[in-house]
Amino acid sequence: MTRDATTSLAATPGASLAERIRAESGLSQAELARRAGLSRSVVNAYLRSGREPGADALARLAAAGGFELDLELRKPPVDGERAGEILIQVLELAEALPFRPRSELGYPNLGERLSKAGAAR
Repeated sequence: MTRDATTSLAATPGASLAERIRAESGLSQAELARRAGLSRSVVNAYLRSGREPGADALARLAAAGGFELDLELRKPPVDGERAGEILIQVLELAEALPFRPRSELGYPNLGERLSKAGAAR
């Protein structure tokens, strides 16, 4: 089976990025490892998701492949304002539902169950 940047076997984000660096640079694992100052077995472990590369290792791999890692500000996956609006709607709906207090619990009291279990020993 052949691998390229679009059909990676990598399962973790770090492994996917390491594989993308390797594929797009056109370097072999051995050459990428040599340029990054890492052993080939370590790079192979990163590419096979056997080990998760740290930020330093990813930066070294990127530099060895002729790339640069860059950080960008990312939007949160959930819009806080929208989530707040939904929460308010849910709480208002819960308050509108009828409340029927029960005089007795529908299940055994935990204290009673524990005391019975202790007496049975």
